[in-house]
Amino acid sequence: MKPLLIAALCAATVAHAQTRWQLATGYRAESFHTQNIEQFAQEVEQATAGALRIEVRPNNTLVKLGEIHRAVQTGQVQAGETIMSSLVEDMPIAGADAIPFVVGSYADAKRLWDLQRPLIDKHFAARGLKALYAVPWPPQGLYTVTPVRSAADFRGTRMRTYNQATVRIAEMLGATPVDVPMVEVNTALAAGRLDSMITSAVTGVENQVWGQIRHYHEINAWFPKNIVFVNRQALDALPPAVQQAVLKAAGAAEQRGWAMSQAVAATSTQTLKAQGMQVERISAGFEAELKRLGERFSREWVRSVGNEANHIFVPYYMQR
Repeated sequence: MKPLLIAALCAATVAHAQTRWQLATGYRAESFHTQNIEQFAQEVEQATAGALRIEVRPNNTLVKLGEIHRAVQTGQVQAGETIMSSLVEDMPIAGADAIPFVVGSYADAKRLWDLQRPLIDKHFAARGLKALYAVPWPPQGLYTVTPVRSAADFRGTRMRTYNQATVRIAEMLGATPVDVPMVEVNTALAAGRLDSMITSAVTGVENQVWGQIRHYHEINAWFPKNIVFVNRQALDALPPAVQQAVLKAAGAAEQRGWAMSQAVAATSTQTLKAQGMQVERISAGFEAELKRLGERFSREWVRSVGNEANHIFVPYYMQR
């Protein structure tokens, strides 16, 4: 159905009633993810001639990030956004995009998402949810106090960790895991408690880590995604034309969001360089070591998740 026809059909109902949704996110209003959601909401309101208005509530102002999934599932709010790996306790398959050293580019990340999406849709449907779209954060890079040339350089050092996946990475590299929240990274670096960490260029810029750390290696360790989703009953309660407008706007938001992520990744890396950090690729030998670690990590993950995980990684590796 063409946009003008959708708008015309929606306009016929807006005089009688307007539906308002609230969309909760834990991220700052300035985040490119939130800006993308705001545009999505505007496009929905425009396409439906005001029949559906989505109010975006960022920065944990409505529901805290860790509680958004349940709040949408129970109908406390109609829609929300969270990082997909936060869903792993309830849906282990959601952790596929946090497997390190397997996905090396945005093209790889998109191919992985295409394989993961049907499984996410299935699990969301069983929980009364509907996935609208997902957008990756910039790739996770390696920050080190001193240059590194191989996995052996991490033995006996201290690596910042923040979840079970990063703890396992540190263990595989022979480093000591040190649990440090991002807001405490600079303090930990100044105190000499950290020698390395894995996070994105944009996170490094936001925390101005160049005051304490000098090397950034573009290893593209993984591409964690944020997912935007809606309560299925709330979606089904809308007129069919309005539902179609929501899904169409979601498709556009996904495409736009991936482009925004790539743009932010590039500008953040340039900022690190401008602040005097050494930004460089790792050696071919070290990259091969990391890929072997990634394959080992993914095998462990597949065993822990079960046969369903094979629906992602068997075709993913076969398509290489």
